[in-house]
Amino acid sequence: MDVTATTADLASAAADAARLLPTRAPVPAGLVLRADRHGVEVAGSGREHAIRLTRPATVHADGAVLVPAAPLAGTLRGLDDPRVRLVVEGSRLAVRTATARFALPLLDLAAHPGVPPLPPRVGSVPARALTAALTPVAGAASKDDALPVFTGVRVHGTTSRLELMATDRYRMAFASLPWARTAELDVLAPAAVLAEASKHPDRDAEVSVHADADRVALSWSGGSVSTALLAAPFPDDRARKLLEAVIDSTVLVEADVLAGAVRRAVPYAGPHGSVTIQVDDGEVRVRGSDPRAGESEESVKATIDGNRVTKTFQARYLADALRAFSGRRVELRIQDGLRSTVLTSPAGEDGVELTYLVVPLRTQV
Repeated sequence: MDVTATTADLASAAADAARLLPTRAPVPAGLVLRADRHGVEVAGSGREHAIRLTRPATVHADGAVLVPAAPLAGTLRGLDDPRVRLVVEGSRLAVRTATARFALPLLDLAAHPGVPPLPPRVGSVPARALTAALTPVAGAASKDDALPVFTGVRVHGTTSRLELMATDRYRMAFASLPWARTAELDVLAPAAVLAEASKHPDRDAEVSVHADADRVALSWSGGSVSTALLAAPFPDDRARKLLEAVIDSTVLVEADVLAGAVRRAVPYAGPHGSVTIQVDDGEVRVRGSDPRAGESEESVKATIDGNRVTKTFQARYLADALRAFSGRRVELRIQDGLRSTVLTSPAGEDGVELTYLVVPLRTQV
């Protein structure tokens, strides 16, 4: 194998592929580099995830090799030259620039299980809409692997909409976006992997969704990412009931303005990291109180419909919810007692409809 490519293109592909590989792999923790008339493909697979990324290259000689993932990604990332040449020299892969040479050992390509083929295609979505929907929804999933069911995103395809849902039991995000369905789809997939994969395609690209009983995948022109499914999806009917708000008060406010007030209240959020939202006439007051740090209060103009209410939230959960509506006006549907506060906004130009639920904290007496 002998190829010349743009350093930045190859470095980003190697870094993205290496990031998906497990740190403790049962197979060689390597990347497969394959050069042919289409360019150079960087591929990797572990027990659960697999990735293929193709980059343009001048191919002097076709071929395929397996090299250690981290050293290759690190070497390419540190290069200043705009172009780099990868050429097999005996039992080494030489990484060459105009002034330097680095040699990586070749691993046994025959011992690598290969990258599994993609499952059948079940539909397609615009990349721009997929990223806009997946980013906030995946952010609401749990990071605790002790409860795997809550680390995933429920992906469900209806006739014309793709629905995404995730929860860590303290908050929940639900989004729907336009899609073209070709087959049934209802799976629970790792949130972090899907969110990362959705950022790879060009914003104007079309992303194909693939799924079977064991795996789900996203593919686009120039790449694909697949991953093993989690357990059966969490109960849909119970989760959807939480979206049916019995509203006590409605607040219409600029999401970025309220998010800024919440952010400035964080230093005064106390040992529990909580902020209080007080709904008053024509404004929302954001308060923080800490016996040691002091206290804060900031007023934000808003359109109020309903009763005056006061709710206390985990500051980081409320901030994450507001960040999902950045640049838009958001409606907070506040319910009585400890029922979730529902945040929603009209669909944007990308057709994404987003709803975010945040559970209030019990007020300390």
